[in-house]
Amino acid sequence: MGAIATTGNKGKGVRSDCSVTLELTDQGGIQLQVTSKVAVMYGDTIRKETLEILNFFGIKNARITLEDSGSLSLVLAARLEAAIKKLIPGERNWLPAMLEENRYTTAKDRNRFSRLYLPGNSPGLMINAGIHKPDGIILDLEDAVAPDKKDEARFLVRNALCGLDFYGAERMVRINQGERGIEDLEYIIPYNVNLVLLPKCEKPEQLQAVNDRIRKIQQKHNQSNPVWIMPIIESALGVINAYPIASCSGNIVALAIGLEDYTADLGTKRTPEGTESFFARSMIVNAARAAGIQPIDSVFSDVGDMEGLRQNVLRSKALGFDGMGCIHPRQIVVIHETFAPAPDEIEKARKIVFAFYKAQEQGLGVVALGTKMIDPPVVKRALNTINLALKMNKLDENWRESYEQI
Repeated sequence: MGAIATTGNKGKGVRSDCSVTLELTDQGGIQLQVTSKVAVMYGDTIRKETLEILNFFGIKNARITLEDSGSLSLVLAARLEAAIKKLIPGERNWLPAMLEENRYTTAKDRNRFSRLYLPGNSPGLMINAGIHKPDGIILDLEDAVAPDKKDEARFLVRNALCGLDFYGAERMVRINQGERGIEDLEYIIPYNVNLVLLPKCEKPEQLQAVNDRIRKIQQKHNQSNPVWIMPIIESALGVINAYPIASCSGNIVALAIGLEDYTADLGTKRTPEGTESFFARSMIVNAARAAGIQPIDSVFSDVGDMEGLRQNVLRSKALGFDGMGCIHPRQIVVIHETFAPAPDEIEKARKIVFAFYKAQEQGLGVVALGTKMIDPPVVKRALNTINLALKMNKLDENWRESYEQI
């Protein structure tokens, strides 16, 4: 009996996935056993696709047990390819990726109110995540994946980037730390990723290493599409180095903070009020603003406390953050509604903008609204609020037309 490799997930509660057990043999041809919830309708298709993949890799003799819970073709392909690569480590061929979908790029300054974390080895959570309309979907290869599953998760994330409908959400991947993270890039850069999250970032050299590898991969594949970077600050050293990190490369679009690891590094407990992280969060906001990028706050871990989440977003917004992470789709609506400009903010911004342009038309050197003087930074903030309200359809048609005229 030869070596055996098992990939994927099975058991109670597992959906849209499959488990593959593969044993390479010296003779006997392909012995394939398939168990599937949808065998009546798709059993023949599953067998056909499995045999095609084995043929692609030149495997003529093998025993395969496949337990399916409604997996898509891209999931089956990822699980089987991962099993093959475990048994034939030197195999350099890769299955052709489905690259015709998901080729859109994203703007550097797009809204990033919400980013939804999804485990990179759980296809059941990925397939319809886009219908919840997060600004970004993170396929996580780091903390959300067990150490012994990280290699196979790469194949699944690669195929998901190519074959799933993200409904316009920014396609994000959080890579691992160190050399494993550098290796992760081979599985995501050529395959439609928009943004890479770099965890536990503590110095600019980490970003330089990532960008060096990205450039080499893109040159190899003749690509020039932008790949954005979001470093995540999760330690005291990272906080102190926040500005050098935020400003070290032109493809850095946001600076995030991870408060669970940060408070652990301090040796303190994370609280809802956030007193223990006030300094760090303020540093992140100031470093990001100084570098001209977006500051992004940490996740709120209690998925059942919507009022607590709303209060947390209000505190985050008051500190100057532009968005935050989320770990459940139900958090997205609260985050979007609370980060969006409130009606009184929009009205104040509208008055400031119109007062400024009216003063300009009249050739006035001083701009005032009521008894308060209006200086350029105030106008800039007001314009940002109006532009954000426009993007989110928060202005009625009369306001929109008046604003567009000026």
